[in-house]
Amino acid sequence: MVKNLFILMFYTDRNPAAITGENPDWKNNGYAVMTMFRTRRFQALALSMIAGMTLAVTPIHAQADQGFKAFVSNFYETAAQSGITRSTYNKAFAGISTPDQDVLQKAQYQPEFKSKIWDYLDSRVNPYTVKVGREMKARHGRLLNAIERQYGVDQNIVLAIWSMESNYGAALENPERLHHVPQALATLAWADPKRSKFGRTQLIAALKILQAGDVTPKQLTGSWAGAMGHTQFIPTSYLLYAVDADGNGKRDIWHSIPDALATAANLLAKNGWTTGKTWGYEAALPAGAAKYEGQTKTIAQWAALGFTRPNGKGFPRGADRATLKLMAGSDGPAFLMMKNFFTIKKYNAADSYALAVGLLADQIAGYGGMQQRWPRPQGTLDISEKFELQSRMKELGYYDGEVDGNFGSGSKAAISAIQKRLGMQEDGEPSHSLLKAIR
Repeated sequence: MVKNLFILMFYTDRNPAAITGENPDWKNNGYAVMTMFRTRRFQALALSMIAGMTLAVTPIHAQADQGFKAFVSNFYETAAQSGITRSTYNKAFAGISTPDQDVLQKAQYQPEFKSKIWDYLDSRVNPYTVKVGREMKARHGRLLNAIERQYGVDQNIVLAIWSMESNYGAALENPERLHHVPQALATLAWADPKRSKFGRTQLIAALKILQAGDVTPKQLTGSWAGAMGHTQFIPTSYLLYAVDADGNGKRDIWHSIPDALATAANLLAKNGWTTGKTWGYEAALPAGAAKYEGQTKTIAQWAALGFTRPNGKGFPRGADRATLKLMAGSDGPAFLMMKNFFTIKKYNAADSYALAVGLLADQIAGYGGMQQRWPRPQGTLDISEKFELQSRMKELGYYDGEVDGNFGSGSKAAISAIQKRLGMQEDGEPSHSLLKAIR
């Protein structure tokens, strides 16, 4: 608001009619003196308001900073009870005197709607993530084979988790997305009542990581909630599962790909991963079988009820048990989820996350993608069509971003430009009609 008042003062000093509504040729009519008086009076009022707000706002920020400083100072007693030295604590908070406002904004943000399962998967399981996954598999083949032998976890699952968590490490190359973990967690502990306990617990764990010497204070970065490194472990999970796979004496999931991927495999192994078994099967839903959703039966029992694999293959190991999941309701594909699906959920509890990991892992391994279509709204694009649209927009010179199936601001601006050129409604949304128009 202060900024807006300054703008109005500047503008009205040069164009009083903007406020008074008088004739723009105000200098040439009889209202000049009155208009000038009104303008000066407005500016005086604005200056008074700015002065008042400055007096009101500045102490609030100062008080907030003082409150945060007091929290950090007082929290050392709690940290000391967990064995944190004063030296470690001071290093963690050196130069930090204010809370991380970005953390509070992200913590308070609540999406207005949840993504549909097909949109969620499109952005995570697509030709781009499969291509990069296979490149990483070729580049780190010896490492991945060693991890698979040691932990018994399918290396394609490990690659899929790496993709889901940090886009194969690419997210760590953007410093604007990273936060100093002690500051971020202290901010949550001090200012977010819903996450205060989480913040305190994770802050103690982060200080233990720092004290162990695995990472320097400057390198102790992560998400707004403290998820760290290539495979995004929160501090308490790091303490449970972190591995020094490259043998340099540090468990460095920020800079060591061996450490990060072995740590992910270790988590899955310690939470019950079954070696040599799949995560689940895509299945065709027989008529009237939606009533079984959530039930667990043997594969042989599901087959007896009419469940089949849409790729034409049979179900192996009929004695294995599986749970029926209908991720898009009775109109969408069915999935028979095995024990390993629920082990993946130890990494992230969302069904959609575990399904994305499984599907991406299958495609990286060369098993192919889903056979059935999701019940998308009429006129919307599937993932192959999204890639085609981006590719064609790039060929036409409207789009210069990555062809990755994600329709962010760049893609939507390109769509709007094409829609305008073709005389279509400018909504910036991908559609069959647009794709057809530029084919």
